[in-house]
Amino acid sequence: MHRSREHRIIAGVCGGIADRLGLPPTLVRIVWLLLSLIPGPLWVLYVILWILMPNGPERR
Repeated sequence: MHRSREHRIIAGVCGGIADRLGLPPTLVRIVWLLLSLIPGPLWVLYVILWILMPNGPERR
């Protein structure tokens, strides 16, 4: 799994997850946002994934 360079808004984490699962990036972002409204450390997971996931390959 990698962070998306093409579907990036902040860090490309949701875009990378969408690429991996074959889903539209907008859907993954909406689900992530809705899950973020539930109390819990989801934003911490986002930062951890931002740090640990490598950038995707450059497309030309």
